[in-house]
This record gives sequence, structure tokens and C-alpha cells, in this order.
Amino acid sequence: MRKHIVISGTYSTGKTTTATALSIATGIPMIDASSAREILTSLYPGRRFQDMSITELMALGLSRFEQRVKAETILMDQDKDFISDGSVLNEWVYGMVRLKIGINPGAPVYQQIIKDILGIPTRNFLDKYMKAYGRVVNQRALATYTHVVHLPIEFPMVSDGHRPVSERYRRLSDIQIAKTLKGYGIPFYTVGGTQRERVLRIIELVHLPQLVSIDEAVNRAEKNIQRSRDMVSQRMIEQYHKPSLKEKLKILSHF
Repeated sequence: MRKHIVISGTYSTGKTTTATALSIATGIPMIDASSAREILTSLYPGRRFQDMSITELMALGLSRFEQRVKAETILMDQDKDFISDGSVLNEWVYGMVRLKIGINPGAPVYQQIIKDILGIPTRNFLDKYMKAYGRVVNQRALATYTHVVHLPIEFPMVSDGHRPVSERYRRLSDIQIAKTLKGYGIPFYTVGGTQRERVLRIIELVHLPQLVSIDEAVNRAEKNIQRSRDMVSQRMIEQYHKPSLKEKLKILSHF
């Protein structure tokens, strides 16, 4: 039986580093889907997460869902194991939490209040849309994943000026992701600690091969990820311009 392993968790729990290091250490392919920030620079150049409308947020989520499904399908058609950095559930859960606490949790309070008021007329439709979206992603996840490794929140979110969420948003997302995946009835493990401890523990729990030392795998993963993040951050900085008064009013007036 093939192993389709999800490295699960919310923002800033180290999913990408753990998944990348595990892939390097075991030789198992990792699902190669663009990060939300990478997609943002293509779909909406210059836009900040905290200023996005619900339409823009849905487009970003659907784009990432499409990339994940495409990448997973390629490896499944080739009858290969894979390691997934997050899952098709992530964007759905993030959307559900936004509907509970506001679509722009990282924005100033006055902006959140205005958006909440503007969103009242669409609440019923969005609830129905998210239920339909959830049915699709849950069905997909159940048919795809065989093991879940959940990374708990162990440290504060990195404040880099681009994070689109608040700590409350992060905590609620973590709870919902874990609860949903546990409900599938497939092997579910919660693994914490340093990156080295995580990778070693996952290899032991899921009975994976080891082709590269843990130290080398983690070091290579951290270097590769830092290089990629630096490139994306630089792109975001280059694309961003301070909005004019007219642009600020447009951002505030569009739910």
C-alpha cells in the first residue's frame, strides 16, 4: 500500500521545513505546490493579504487547491508515495475561520469592523458556499491521504510584515484542521520538538526508509526554504506600493 503522508498544521508551525527535510531524508517525493505568498505575487501583484477582498481570497484558495490536486494526481497516477506540505483542507479551514472572526484578521481593527458590516448581506451565501467547498475537499482528502502527522503550535508566529493572520486565527485554524483530520479514521500522529526530532520521529512512526542523515536533510531543507522565501519576500517588496487615498477607500469599500 502506497503512503500518502500529510504534514499537517496551521501557519508558522514549521510544516514546510519538516516536509522538505523528511522528503530529503527518505527520498520520497514532496508535493510541489506554490505557497500562498507565491500565488499572491502572480494573481494580485502588490496586494497585501490583509487588504484582500473575499473574491480575491477565494481565488487564491482555489488556485492553491488546484495546484495541490494536480500535483497529488500526478504522483498517484505514477503509483508513488508522497509527502504533502499541508493538505487540500488548509485553504478551506482558513476560509471557515475567516467567516467566524473576519476576512482580514491581520488588518487594523477599524478595517475589520468595516469589512464585517459590508459582509452581512453575503453571509448566507458564503456559509452555503463553504459547506459545498468543504464537501469537495473532505471527499478528496479521504480518497487521497493514508497518514497524518500534525505539528502543534509550539512557538509564536514570525512577524515578517507579510503574515495574513492573527494568533487567534492561527489557534482556531489549528484546532479545526486537527479535528477534521482525526475524524477520517486514518493513522494520526502529533509530533513536536526540533526539526531533527520531528523528522526522526516521523520516520519511526510511519516506518519510512532513510537515505540521508537527519542533520544533512534538515540543513539542506532550511537552506533551500530560506533561499526561496527570500526570493518571494523580495518580489513582494518590489511589487508593493503604498496605496493612494483612492486605493485605500476602494480596499475599505469592497468586501
